[in-house]
Amino acid sequence: HVQLVESGGGSVQAAGSLRLSCTVTGENVSRYRNFCMGWFRQTPGKEREGVAQIDRYGSADYTDSVKGRLTISRDNAKKSLYLQMNNLTSDDTATYYCAAEHAWGCSWRPDLWGQGTQVTVS
Repeated sequence: HVQLVESGGGSVQAAGSLRLSCTVTGENVSRYRNFCMGWFRQTPGKEREGVAQIDRYGSADYTDSVKGRLTISRDNAKKSLYLQMNNLTSDDTATYYCAAEHAWGCSWRPDLWGQGTQVTVS
């Protein structure tokens, strides 16, 4: 079966940077180049929120709080998704999830999730 495997989380000081990666593994994963992919995050006691998403053409959308600081990108040849995170603040502390939406367009409603990676900003 298909899995989304995140890496790159960790601890960083405020104003620092991190780069998250997500790799699609399993059978017949080349089709994921056609699907919307995104990053979501969640803190204890709060609902999971969408951070960034990118469609098959590379068109990206961001939640307002991260615009200008976080950049989503994808490398279909490597079956990978990335989130470059710059100028981080304590408000960015959360568990970050890679996600896929089995659709050509993006609607912030993924149906496949990774296991999550923790980002802590102090």
